[in-house]
Amino acid sequence: MHARKFSQAILEWFDQFGRKDLPWQRDVDPYRIWVSEIMLQQTQVATVIPYFERFIASFPDVVQLANATQDAVLHHWSGLGYYARARNLHKAAAVIRDSYTGQFPEDIDQVESLPGIGRSTAGAILSLALGQSHPILDGNVKRVLARCFKVEGWPGKSAVARELWHLSETYTPEKRVAAYNQAMMDLGATVCRRGQPDCAVCPLSRLCMANASGNQRAFPSPRPKRALPVKQAQMLVVQNGEGAVLLERRPPVGIWGGLWSFPECPASREPSAWCREHFAIKAGVLREMPLRRHTFTHFHLDITPLRMYANNPSNAVLDAGDRIWYKTPDSSGLGLAAPVSRIINELEKCSTVGSVG
Repeated sequence: MHARKFSQAILEWFDQFGRKDLPWQRDVDPYRIWVSEIMLQQTQVATVIPYFERFIASFPDVVQLANATQDAVLHHWSGLGYYARARNLHKAAAVIRDSYTGQFPEDIDQVESLPGIGRSTAGAILSLALGQSHPILDGNVKRVLARCFKVEGWPGKSAVARELWHLSETYTPEKRVAAYNQAMMDLGATVCRRGQPDCAVCPLSRLCMANASGNQRAFPSPRPKRALPVKQAQMLVVQNGEGAVLLERRPPVGIWGGLWSFPECPASREPSAWCREHFAIKAGVLREMPLRRHTFTHFHLDITPLRMYANNPSNAVLDAGDRIWYKTPDSSGLGLAAPVSRIINELEKCSTVGSVG
């Protein structure tokens, strides 16, 4: 297929139907595009928009992001998921502040070297913000190319990814690359959808090999199915007399890294005894709250929250650091794990907690 014919079809479609009024498409600069691209990884546009607007309002440039605390950054990310993205965004901002005098680098190799930025994200930032000609290969682009050229296999396999990258390199034009890359992402998101491709309005319908054979949904091949393991967590929802709950900061790596969560008590331990041992407080169990499941990429986490009341909630519990008594409405700007935020919201709707003997 002739590359010019392919890119021309894409650009003509973009001129008429492409998205041109997204928040990060106004006052375009590499910083805003970078933030949006990181947020859009594995997250839909409609979900990202309010997060992006709040984030940019608080951190309008890369230096202000670098100078912010990790708590502040994670607070703005709470509920968006995949929190390593936020931690890497913060780390990369510090690198840009310290190594590039606060100016986002414009060299593809330098951009790729920043924490949390791979080849596709680097290409998207520099093409969308500066018009540099770089191929991209996010999930939407993979789907468009895999269908159009009937690329068999799961894109997570290195051989399949190499073939898709070759196609992306071949068909990315030198001119109007910002419009072309945006169009490819838009096309995959709005027309060449995973479950219901709308081939009747697709600019590539006459060029698409999968469409010609009538098996569009077979491309790209899905990730090989495997049963996700199930892990258990017993979270202690300890409240004091003022209705505040005890939270701990999670380790910097691992699930919900750096976020604030309820203490986790091993299932083999009696919760009240565990509280006395670890927090020097006397806490009785009020009731077991409904079990809830939180699914990560590689496993399910079944959470059993135990609502408890602390009879002697002294500040000694805070001496170890990275522990707080948290009460809403909160002005401290902490990043909360999504299930923790939901449980706290449930508590606010419950009646006032009484003392346990």
